[in-house]
Amino acid sequence: MPRHASALTPAVLVLEDGRSFHGRSYGAEGETFGEAVFSTGMTGYQETLTDPSYHRQVVVMTAPHVGNTGMNDEDLESSRIWVSGYVVRDPARVPSSWRSRRTLDDALREQGVVGISGVDTRALTRHLRERGAMRVGISSTGASVADVLERVRASGEMTGANLSEAVTVPEAYVVPAQGERRFTVAAVDLGIKANTPRMMAERGIEVHVLPATSSIEDVMAVRPDGLFFSNGPGDPAATTAQVELLQEALGRGLPYFGICFGNQLFGRALGFGTYKLTYGHRGINQPVMDRTTGKVEVTAHNHGFAVDAPLEGSTTTPFGEASVSHVCLNDDVVEGLELRGADGALRSFSVQYHPEAAAGPHDAAYLFDRFCDLMGLDTPRSSLARHSTTEGPGSSLARHSTTEGPGSSLARHSTTEGRGSSLAGHSTTEGPGSSLAEHSTTEAGGA
Repeated sequence: MPRHASALTPAVLVLEDGRSFHGRSYGAEGETFGEAVFSTGMTGYQETLTDPSYHRQVVVMTAPHVGNTGMNDEDLESSRIWVSGYVVRDPARVPSSWRSRRTLDDALREQGVVGISGVDTRALTRHLRERGAMRVGISSTGASVADVLERVRASGEMTGANLSEAVTVPEAYVVPAQGERRFTVAAVDLGIKANTPRMMAERGIEVHVLPATSSIEDVMAVRPDGLFFSNGPGDPAATTAQVELLQEALGRGLPYFGICFGNQLFGRALGFGTYKLTYGHRGINQPVMDRTTGKVEVTAHNHGFAVDAPLEGSTTTPFGEASVSHVCLNDDVVEGLELRGADGALRSFSVQYHPEAAAGPHDAAYLFDRFCDLMGLDTPRSSLARHSTTEGPGSSLARHSTTEGPGSSLARHSTTEGRGSSLAGHSTTEGPGSSLAEHSTTEAGGA
């Protein structure tokens, strides 16, 4: 297979502290900026690239050989690549997988993602570990290091960035339960991955995926047995509307489960603070202890912020007693929270890592079963008190079609920003076999 001419084009990576690395263009030629982060996964690069949580980040792969299995049409976590830039050491020249439909290089180029190869990613990773995540630029335009550095320092920072509305769906859709419907969940899309509603549907959950801009009235209109907040990009301290939504839901006694960004917002809803980690947790080999069982899990991570909560004891909140349920064994970072009522019964919980990780590991998949158990306990009081006073006569969310197939949630990851988009009159009639070629890729709002 002939190599593209861009593979011979010189490129440069420039960090905001002035350090630079020279290499060759990989993917699209041009210039890009974002926050430099590194991922330690040796597999699952396709899931990483299409994870909306990586919006506005330049991902450095620590594995030296990337692209071995190409890109297929089955393992996408959304309808597009979300990373701002991509850094690899030795890209595969020829993919080796019967499932591959295109090379990684081609996929990056087709979607306009600027990358660089031939970089000493080990040295770059060590630098980020010592100095912390920072802004970075990649350029294959022939610009000087000094010129790129100036533009890097003028680019936006991740701290203070509210990004969930830039990656959310523009309108609600439904993923039907597989088999008998046991529960209904309102899932607020802050950057949700396709495997999340799929794993819920496998457990008999009908999932109503709602835009990040949804109100408590929109949530309650679907008559949910539980509320879910997804993963997503940005600074949780800058995301206030969703925290207020969660507090209202907790006040109504609605069972809650949150993942990643959903864990950080749960912490803030309970009154805890959040802070930026030096270089974050990203990869698929992070050890976490579930303190409720004593079990240690190998988990997938992608977070640059964490919850600031006491590791020992519980904290009294307006909603019940909150405590840390999971911790990272590498650095004691809070990796999960739980909320219990006065009777000691579990009311809500969240984790900082990814039990839905399609590329694995799958040690934490049981958390979806725990959510079902939580909603099952709540069923006897699945109250008309929760449901009857919230659905207005003209509530549009109450009229979701449920014809969208379990695998078609990718069709709704349009990159059109959902800010202010009306929930009324949305259609969910796209069939299970819908082509990714039909997805909207209109970019707006900094997405």
